[in-house]
Amino acid sequence: MQGPTAFLVALAALSSAAPLHASEQSFRAEYSVTLLGLPIARASFDSTFLEDRFTIAGTVASTGVGRIFDDTKGTTQVEGAIGKDGAQPSSYVLDYVSDGKQGHTTIRFGGAGVESVVNRPEPKRRSPWVPLTADALHATLDPITSTLIRTSDANEVCNRTIRFFDGELRADLELTHMSIGALPGFDGEGVTCQARFVPVAGYRQGRRQIEFLRNRSRITISFAKLGETGFYTPVDASIGTQVGTVRVTASRIALR
Repeated sequence: MQGPTAFLVALAALSSAAPLHASEQSFRAEYSVTLLGLPIARASFDSTFLEDRFTIAGTVASTGVGRIFDDTKGTTQVEGAIGKDGAQPSSYVLDYVSDGKQGHTTIRFGGAGVESVVNRPEPKRRSPWVPLTADALHATLDPITSTLIRTSDANEVCNRTIRFFDGELRADLELTHMSIGALPGFDGEGVTCQARFVPVAGYRQGRRQIEFLRNRSRITISFAKLGETGFYTPVDASIGTQVGTVRVTASRIALR
């Protein structure tokens, strides 16, 4: 499982400029993940936003029929700074157990992007492998921070390419605008984007799952405002896969 991040990758984004309130804002977000309508995983995230800092701590676990194929539990934590261009992570840590096997990923970030990566165990690299390069890791975010879009203009939410890295896979999600309007269960205007998956590095060329996502998958992501933080956050995502449509849905996002 590069791992719980497999479906978090489905969410992603970041950028622009909107005013933040100086007071602390903390949220609890809960997500359900389904495959062909059947529950396969659940996730929850506790986030705190200050004027210039943020922290996000999450838990992910297989559920329902998902346990049959991949019994996984994991925790993740991200922290970093908030500036005029949005959220910039300083560290991303993922610990998980998948089918009884433990795994760990730590990514450290600097001003130019990824500074260091630790994976335990090291991922297996099968030929023909697309290696990671310094250029590929430049201006890249982790899978959690990359789901936050900072903008005051709903029309600009989809006007971007998401650059994310989960410790092994480096890929882009190229967003294009679909619609603006009310989203069930959330206040204010929501924004729905279509996304195109583009693998960049850290994967085996010709792998069927990657080729399907790149060439055939239909991906849509809907975003809603996250309180008064100035960020939009994903509340619904639909991803076409070889075995059916995966849906990631926020059942609740509330102030703590």
